Amino acid sequence: MPIITKISTQKRKGRYNIFIDNEYAFSVSERTLAERRLLKGTELSNEDIEEIKKAEADSHAIQLAMSYLSYQPRSVYEVLEYLNKHEISQDASQAAVQNLIELNYLNDNNFARLFIKNNLRVGKDGPRTVDRKLKQKGLAADIIQEALYEIEDEEWVDAGLRVVHSLIHQAGKLSYKEIKQKAWTKLRAHGFDQELSELVLEKLDLEKDEQIEALKKQGSKAWRRYRKDEDFKRKQKVKRYLFQHGFSSGEIDSFLNGEIVDLEEIDEY
Repeated sequence: MPIITKISTQKRKGRYNIFIDNEYAFSVSERTLAERRLLKGTELSNEDIEEIKKAEADSHAIQLAMSYLSYQPRSVYEVLEYLNKHEISQDASQAAVQNLIELNYLNDNNFARLFIKNNLRVGKDGPRTVDRKLKQKGLAADIIQEALYEIEDEEWVDAGLRVVHSLIHQAGKLSYKEIKQKAWTKLRAHGFDQELSELVLEKLDLEKDEQIEALKKQGSKAWRRYRKDEDFKRKQKVKRYLFQHGFSSGEIDSFLNGEIVDLEEIDEY
């Protein structure tokens, strides 16, 4: 029967090398060394050796997984992928994950809910993007949909407003219509559907005074740009320019009639 002929310490604290019949066989933790009473001269059957190796592999897999989970919540798929990258056997990985599931350290339902709640608190993703990201983390479609179903439409508004926050600062420079168009495009790109995008746009805090200021700035810019054209052609070009930037016919007429800013004063500069 195989006999332990030597036990040596590793550089890594708490780990020991086991030599059987004068050849390195495997390494164990200090806990395994004590629990199994592994001493020089101890006889081990082949079954004993395989059992110890399996226990060590399972223990190592759990330690790695727990360390990975200590940084932030993970899905089952993410933990399995992490263990695979560390060359943990499939059997040891599955055993570790099952152990962690039973201890409730791993729970894809809770993970989905937490992921969504965190996005609602500080993120910028709409439901469609959240759905895609959770699928990339290996979550089943029914788990994702169940978690998304629990969220009311109004709860997505803050995330949507974070998406379009930079556009709010362009009020007074761009027309309200142009800001809404840009906001709509950004919201759809971040995974907000039509209904949610409209709900977010309703919350945009854009004042009438800012629309007038935007008309003044954009109109003055266009009026100067076409200053070399004769009057009729100049006004037509300005009208087309302002219309393309989202201003209404009434607003454009007000500008060209000199009601927003004195056109002669613009020409003086």
